[in-house]
Amino acid sequence: MLLHLSSWPEIDAQINSDAPLAKTVIVPIGSNEQHGPTGLLGTDWLCPEIIAHAAEKTDGDLMIAPTFNIGMAQHHLAFAGTISLRPSTFMAAITDWVASLSRHGFERIYFLNGHGGNVATIEATFSEIYADWSFIGDRPDTILKLRNWWDLPGVQKLCEDIFPVGHGSHATPSEIAVTQAGYPDRVKTADYSPRIAPNGPIRDALDYRARFPDGRIGSDPAQASPEKGQRIIDAAIPALIADISAFAAEVLP
Repeated sequence: MLLHLSSWPEIDAQINSDAPLAKTVIVPIGSNEQHGPTGLLGTDWLCPEIIAHAAEKTDGDLMIAPTFNIGMAQHHLAFAGTISLRPSTFMAAITDWVASLSRHGFERIYFLNGHGGNVATIEATFSEIYADWSFIGDRPDTILKLRNWWDLPGVQKLCEDIFPVGHGSHATPSEIAVTQAGYPDRVKTADYSPRIAPNGPIRDALDYRARFPDGRIGSDPAQASPEKGQRIIDAAIPALIADISAFAAEVLP
């Protein structure tokens, strides 16, 4: 079920059913930021959304929340179109999402992430939420999990096999291929040089723009195609279903 395309009685009935995934919800989460000269600004939220929605079509018992599409992307702000939250704002927003979903009876919240720059802040938010329970000596009413879509079992290996050279770490051909498969009418092309972008550290926005003038890091996204993206999506679907099912079935001590 897609939460945002359901009525509240449908959601209430699902949560209170005996289905194995009844009290589990997936939150696609990412960022709206530059992805080089050919990547869509929404790449980092589109990828987990595309994969989660494709998995829901395969297994209708999955509950998918609306996509959390703005993240921590301050280092990309020197490129037009990037929208970023401060880490503190991002943490507060995640906390409110968790509290809202928990309020209605969801006991397992699984964040499917598409932006590496979100990881530290999401994990810090989880720690803050758990700390509130630890200090009062009680168990949390919601268990949280973070999974990057490329870390789903078998997916990263497939991406590396498809793109053995020039995969890089930002504006990668794998993530751009996934968006091309999801939105084949939005494929972009551009001339850029060097073919494989340089690598380096990530700091503030101006430092980033100076090191990586067109936005890429170590990548050659021209290798992407909708067909390659579909192969990645097809591999991610069963991996996500297995991972979320294991999470929902985890027995707490």
